[in-house]
Amino acid sequence: MMLQDLPKSMRPREKLLALGGQALTDLELVAVMLGTGRPGQNVLQLAQSLLDRFAGLAGLLHASPAQLQAVKGLGGSARRAQLVAVLEMSSRVLQQKLRKRDAMGNPETVRQFLQLQIGALDHEVFGVMFLDAQNRLLLYRTMFKGTLNQTSVYPREVVKLALEVGAAAVIFSHNHPSGMVQPSSADTALTRSLHAALAMVDIRVLDHIIVSTEQSWSMAERSPW
Repeated sequence: MMLQDLPKSMRPREKLLALGGQALTDLELVAVMLGTGRPGQNVLQLAQSLLDRFAGLAGLLHASPAQLQAVKGLGGSARRAQLVAVLEMSSRVLQQKLRKRDAMGNPETVRQFLQLQIGALDHEVFGVMFLDAQNRLLLYRTMFKGTLNQTSVYPREVVKLALEVGAAAVIFSHNHPSGMVQPSSADTALTRSLHAALAMVDIRVLDHIIVSTEQSWSMAERSPW
């Protein structure tokens, strides 16, 4: 079923154009992106099935090509490409903001960026935002990957890359696939170890932010090392 075949009150596309994107629910936004449903399932029903399957919008946008290909109604490469493109565009918009502005003056943008990058992953990863002397983003790099509950991080690799890109400061990040973002004692110990290693080369550690799809925790604000 096409969107235009639905009653006017249920047409997300018309609602989007009339009221703007903020007026739409996650369901309606996904429906607009899909455009059509499939036999026996209108576009809103297909959109809802995707959100249910991937536990929300963030999970859907982070789904792998293989996961998307397994979904009935998304077999075509065009629709899968649309989802990947949306994620990449969102990431680039946030990166552009962080390259022009003081990251510490835009904490919400930093958190949104990190959640988009790693918040929905089902395995733990550790990433670093490398910043210049004005706290503007030079580079974001996911550096280490682990299992669902553990990751190995090597301070020398972080220091090496920080020096290579000419960073004056860093923001660490990692995700908790469990959804609980409170830091563990190991998280705090790791932050202290990295802080000490970077202090030796005069690079500031501004924060360590733990994210999930829905939450974030700033160690600098709430549990300083």
